[in-house]
Amino acid sequence: MIMAGWKPTWLEALNTQKFFIPCPYHENSRKNEKNICCIDCCTSICPHCVSLHRTHRLLQVRRYVYHDVVRLEDLEKLINCSNVQSYTINSSKVVFLKKRPQNRQFKGSGNICTSCDRCLQEPYIHCSLGCKVDYILRYQNDLSPYLRPCKTLQLSPDFFIPHDSTDEEAYETTHSTLIEGEESMTSSDSDNLSMPPMEFVKKKRSGLYICGRSASSRFSHEDIMSSTMSKRKGTPRRSPLC
Repeated sequence: MIMAGWKPTWLEALNTQKFFIPCPYHENSRKNEKNICCIDCCTSICPHCVSLHRTHRLLQVRRYVYHDVVRLEDLEKLINCSNVQSYTINSSKVVFLKKRPQNRQFKGSGNICTSCDRCLQEPYIHCSLGCKVDYILRYQNDLSPYLRPCKTLQLSPDFFIPHDSTDEEAYETTHSTLIEGEESMTSSDSDNLSMPPMEFVKKKRSGLYICGRSASSRFSHEDIMSSTMSKRKGTPRRSPLC
């Protein structure tokens, strides 16, 4: 039996949990803001925590005008959001989660929010999900007719989920100075066993690759530098005055 004034725990979490703050479990990681609400755990998590909640229902929380918003399409899978004013952000409709009290008194035509007296467009009467929930509990005392069964709720395909590898490993992979990977040695390479190993050096910005041998080879450092300097332009000369 559902008690009067009862609210599901995930709905309470959307109202009480703090979002867009650093995750305490991933303090040293990039993109560690908590912008996801796990509906099953009723807590806020960051993108690095998604791997631990992979099988749970996840709801992405966004930021709009310094307030927490959720995509209307996602929230409608959990609760009826009719009469809640929506806004369009990046071609997606979103609704505010919490109340937004208005300090100055409303003057003009239009609807007024049932909880915080904010000016609304017709036909909306609630400015946020929290205002609608308070209105229903105040006058009907029962949220169950508005709740919807939802077994699966996934993040949008374009949501960025960081890899498990560390930043140092990612840096070494993306900034590798080798032109090509190592290849297995064949019979044709046996003649070059006596030759000293090659050193590959990548000159940044100019995109110039220098291939030289080790210090024990017959090519000296001066030869390499002279070959590099030869590719530069000569000394500019000024044209004679007429």
